[in-house]
Amino acid sequence: MIDWVTGIVGQAGPAGVFLLMFLENLFPPIPSELIMPLAGFAAAEGKMPLWLAVLAGAGGSLLGNGVWYEAGRALGSARIRDLVARQGRWFAVTPADLDRAEASLRRHGPVALFFGRMLPAIRTLISIPAGLVRIPRGIFYFWTCLGGLVWVGILAGAGFLLRDQYQRVASAIEPLSYVAVGGLLAAYLWHVLVRSR
Repeated sequence: MIDWVTGIVGQAGPAGVFLLMFLENLFPPIPSELIMPLAGFAAAEGKMPLWLAVLAGAGGSLLGNGVWYEAGRALGSARIRDLVARQGRWFAVTPADLDRAEASLRRHGPVALFFGRMLPAIRTLISIPAGLVRIPRGIFYFWTCLGGLVWVGILAGAGFLLRDQYQRVASAIEPLSYVAVGGLLAAYLWHVLVRSR
């Protein structure tokens, strides 16, 4: 997985970072915790400026989250709830998950959007209820962009600072990435089976 992400980042540069972060937020097969440090490594090797890697990552993240926000806004609460009630097990989402997310957004709004960008799973999920409760677009995009910039900046900065340890870090992360993907797949399948019953 690291080789695949590194290849895309190395060959496509900022456009590759943008695409990977867009896909990660649209459907998270690859965590940003892997993409952005590798973008930082690439920046340290002179393949792109660090600031451009951060902007590309934040831009891809914003676009991916924008898709979910606009979908939630367009479909409306009633239709999304009906879909989740019927098919939510395939997305590992329950109506109770939507209730909690909506309640949090109504109470905390911008703070939830900002810090939600830094939490696994929440960073994608929070965009749907933000659209459902019709948080104003300006507020959604501003706080999503700001939170995304901070998060990808931290990750890319860590990758940039660890440039001299690239091979050591890569060899340590590679087996962990397979374990993480396997664990996510197992948790997803378990969730689907339990919901099916």
